Amino acid sequence: MTDAALSPAPVKASPFHDLEVLWVRHWTDSLFSFGIRRPEDFRFRSGEFVMIGLPGEDGGKPVLRAYSIASPCWAEELEFFSIKVQDGPLTSRLQKIQPGDTVLMGKKPTGTLVLDALTGGERLFLIGTGTGLAPWLSVARDPETYSRFGHVYVIHTVRNVADLAYRDFFGGEIHDDPLVGDEARAQLTYYPTVTREEFQTPGRITDRIKSGDFFRDLGLPEGFDPARDRAMLCGSMAMIKEAGELLETYGLKEGSNAEPADYVLERAFVG
Repeated sequence: MTDAALSPAPVKASPFHDLEVLWVRHWTDSLFSFGIRRPEDFRFRSGEFVMIGLPGEDGGKPVLRAYSIASPCWAEELEFFSIKVQDGPLTSRLQKIQPGDTVLMGKKPTGTLVLDALTGGERLFLIGTGTGLAPWLSVARDPETYSRFGHVYVIHTVRNVADLAYRDFFGGEIHDDPLVGDEARAQLTYYPTVTREEFQTPGRITDRIKSGDFFRDLGLPEGFDPARDRAMLCGSMAMIKEAGELLETYGLKEGSNAEPADYVLERAFVG
């Protein structure tokens, strides 16, 4: 019998990292954020997403979903922003995680909500609904964003005022960021809208764009200019499709990693 015959079969490498949960923050009964330890060899571009999940129950297959990374590419930990679905295959369990627990994370980040997928411009509009704010937390904390664009608009539409997670962060705390604080103070504008409660800027973001209220609120000329404006879209399927159509009417063209252009959306979340 040869040595080769005695050698055990090679162990197949896992496609996932097993990572420690560092902290959890519950914003409402339907929204929470959590941070996990970043593997030393994990690299990503700000705005990309990765698969996050938990082992299957009773020995079943792992349950995984795509999550935008809410941390900038330089961060030492990885942050995620999630909804809670009480009977959801993943979030019904994920919402119960505690510091010290372990979650699974895929090893290959990807996505189109990255600066590489946009051509040069002067103004960048980051338009999101609900947890679609997550990639903007990454992009808005990346120094490259402010070197490429003169002004950055973070736009977040939610149903209720309490759903404006990270409102305090974009409203001022980002100004204390060690890398982009000064730039954010000079170049970042936060624009929240609420659809189901009274608010100073009420309604769906697409409705406010159509009415012109969006541009008037920000003191901008009405309409988007393909010569200077670039945009990213993330959130509900309805918003992404409607906003994309609106941008197209102004002459903006959809881009991708292979062919950068004027605006991008994340098709992994649209279907």
